[in-house]
Amino acid sequence: MKITLVRDDGKVNTLRTLKIELLLEQMKTEVKAQPVSKMREALRYTLPGNSIEGVRKVPKVIPAAAFVRKEGVMTLNEYNGVVMMEVNHLSGRTEADEIKELVKEFPQTFLAFTGSSGKSVKIWVRFTYPDDRLPVSREQVELFHAHAYQTAVKYYQPQLPFDIELKEPLLEQYCRLTYDPELYFNPEAMPIYMKQPVSLPSEKDFIRRTRETDSPLQRMAPGYENYEALSVLFSAAFNRALEELDGYREGDDIQPLLVCLAEHCFRAGIPEEDTVRWTKAHYRLPSDELLIRETVKSVYRTAKGFGKKSSLTAEQLFAMQMDEFMKRRYEFRYNVLTTEVEYRERHSFNFYFRPVDKRVLASITMNAMCEGVKMWDRDVIRYLDSDHVPIYHPVEDFLYHLPRWDGKDRILELANRVPCDNPHWAPLFRRWFLSMIAHWMGMDKRHANSTSPLLIGPQAYRKSTFCRMLLPPALQAYYTDSIDFSRKRDAELYLNRFLLINMDEFDQISPTQQAFLKHILQKPVVNTRRPNASAVEELRRYASFIATSNHRDLLTDTSGSRRFIGIYMTGGIDVSRPIDYEQLYAQALELLYHNERYWFDSEEEAIMTESNREFEQSPAIEQLFMVYYRGAEEEEEGEWLLAIDILRRIQKASKMTFSARQASYFGRILQRLGVKSRRKTYGTYYHVVPLEVK
Repeated sequence: MKITLVRDDGKVNTLRTLKIELLLEQMKTEVKAQPVSKMREALRYTLPGNSIEGVRKVPKVIPAAAFVRKEGVMTLNEYNGVVMMEVNHLSGRTEADEIKELVKEFPQTFLAFTGSSGKSVKIWVRFTYPDDRLPVSREQVELFHAHAYQTAVKYYQPQLPFDIELKEPLLEQYCRLTYDPELYFNPEAMPIYMKQPVSLPSEKDFIRRTRETDSPLQRMAPGYENYEALSVLFSAAFNRALEELDGYREGDDIQPLLVCLAEHCFRAGIPEEDTVRWTKAHYRLPSDELLIRETVKSVYRTAKGFGKKSSLTAEQLFAMQMDEFMKRRYEFRYNVLTTEVEYRERHSFNFYFRPVDKRVLASITMNAMCEGVKMWDRDVIRYLDSDHVPIYHPVEDFLYHLPRWDGKDRILELANRVPCDNPHWAPLFRRWFLSMIAHWMGMDKRHANSTSPLLIGPQAYRKSTFCRMLLPPALQAYYTDSIDFSRKRDAELYLNRFLLINMDEFDQISPTQQAFLKHILQKPVVNTRRPNASAVEELRRYASFIATSNHRDLLTDTSGSRRFIGIYMTGGIDVSRPIDYEQLYAQALELLYHNERYWFDSEEEAIMTESNREFEQSPAIEQLFMVYYRGAEEEEEGEWLLAIDILRRIQKASKMTFSARQASYFGRILQRLGVKSRRKTYGTYYHVVPLEVK
């Protein structure tokens, strides 16, 4: 891969291409003149907005392509598919290092380094076609690059604590050569697959629309197209005419009503012919075309003030003006997962939706006032809480815009990226993956996806990275690995807020939280009160669970472990190859539409229970029983004892004390160990043989 380096300091103007490896060496070791360090030092004493002379001495780096000069013009030679995102205006090295540490976790991060100012971070990501090719022609490259930049921002922004500064996605976008000995470079970074777009992103971000105010209809009924504006204005004129004449009854003289109606239509700016047409079509007015036409004609010839005043009430006009302003300046949506209204500005490159907060409300109000629309904060809040804001469902928006499945089994390929010796892993993962998507779609509202893959292996095996990779970029905002089971209300709200929850470091979940964990895994709905809400409501569950751990002995449920697909990894997970998310999820939808089973049957649960034996942690009480007793054989004499009697003897012999909770499930431990039992009047007796302890 070759990168373009441009030097233009006013005296020298050169352009050359160099391999990415050579560029990295230049970033890690600064030349003797130290232009970057001197520029950073000068920035400390420079007021914002002022220029620094040393900036021009630092070369420009253009990552997207290799350029050459042809007849003195910089021309595209080879596109390399690299998109650069910039996180600017940081406080310094601490925040820059924080950003770099975060993006290291993403397998798509190709390069991340501190910018030349020392207060920014540049993030490079690679894009390709699904067949690993890249566009060639300038036109295709520009379209591909614009969509790639948009996709990259949507993927990274929700996961960063600082804003990505949005730039126009030009091929010539550059940054200054920097000095960062601790830059992050991953030559095996997973590129993002993307098909060739046929046009610029569909949003109005790249097209500047002008507001048309020449039409009287648009002024009288703002926000409406001509036909709808005519309908609104004519209805208002008719109602006003009826009010002024104290109503109209069948048999009354129609002439006064027609005159009054024509006057109001004239002042509303409705063209004469449209007034005639709408009057003829009205069900309460006569269809005598000659009478209507002559009456309207005489009014339009003598009246004054065409289009100066509509018959709309002040409230109607204000509602129309506000609706027109909001739709022209902003795009809003109500996110059903976050339960927040999100927005983005039109006519800009702000294609990432953000939550509406107090600052945004105040900005909208001020912008409206600048345009002469007398809106207040309460008006904006009322608008955002109404059905004028469309509902947005992220899952449906992604799933229902997928292409047709091409027939290749990508779920199996994804499962096989996790190396293990368990022959049942791939089919069990397939069932869990289908169950996750089925519950996203609401195919089973009576049961939850209560089964969770459990990835066990040493550190640096990319377990957490694999978990994050399961969601496509469009849904990454709905992934979390920071659930706290000690905060039960928040944990239950997570079931509605997130799509995939990673129980990272599963062995750190305390024994006291195990009962709540079991409860929350199989909870199909959430009955709770949202923050700032006044009543308890039933919330739909979307979340599925996955877990990771570095230790084997971590399952403590004595009744079995059918809720986990436990595997011990024999090597690191392959996260270098891209995932074709569209085809991966298209396959899942195709299988579900053809009624493939997405729930686990009793045979599969038995397989999981048996496979999880090696990961079960034997409670201390069970280990002590194995020290002092064993189950009696069929014809062996032994002793028939109550569970509490056995426990009392063990406690006396071992000098250890047991809680009431431990005593309560000791009988279940004996049953799981296969100790023969017999039900009698005073309880269940177990057939055991005491052991001699040396």
